[in-house]
Formats: sequence, C-alpha cells, structure tokens
Amino acid sequence: MENRLVVVAYKPKPVKESELENLVQGHHARLLEEGLVTAKPPFIGKAKDGTLLEIFEWISPEAIQAAHTNPAVLTLWNEFEAVCEYLPAGQVPELQQMFSEFSAVKLEL
Repeated sequence: MENRLVVVAYKPKPVKESELENLVQGHHARLLEEGLVTAKPPFIGKAKDGTLLEIFEWISPEAIQAAHTNPAVLTLWNEFEAVCEYLPAGQVPELQQMFSEFSAVKLEL
C-alpha cells in the first residue's frame, strides 16, 4: 500500500466561516475512525480570503476510492458542501507565489 498525500482547498460560503473551520477541525478524526487515513495529524492553513487548506494522508489509493461509498464519509462530505465550495488548490492566490504563506490553524485534538 502506498500512502497518498492530498491538499484540499475549502472556500467558505458567506457567513459559514466558523462552521467550516469546525468541520475541518474534525475532518481527519472522522476519516481516521473509518480507517481511511494515517494517524499523522493534518496541516491546516488559512488563506487571506478565508479559504482553508488541509494537507493530510490517505492510507492508500484504495482508501480514497472506498471513501466514495462509505456512508459516514458521504454524510461528512454533505456537511462540507453546505458550508463551502471545493477549489482546485492551484486557484488559491497564495499558491502562485514561490513561497506560499498561510496563517496556521491550530488543530484542536
């Protein structure tokens, strides 16, 4: 099995910033409960426009595919869709810089 590192960008819908941050705070733990990600804590950063970036590690490409039929994950993704839009990470302006800087978001374990 080969672990897969991913970068996800979540742009909050208007007035949904705190709800999004709460979801991101619990995202990794919920995926970990389903046995889909490694125990390595994710990195979470905030762009100037409020977009959150999360970097975490799936346990395998198969785990990524399994997530698409996992009822708990599908529920979680519906919660995310209510408060944000997913962006290709490359659309986050900071990522156009040679050295991309973000505000660090402390993970509350």
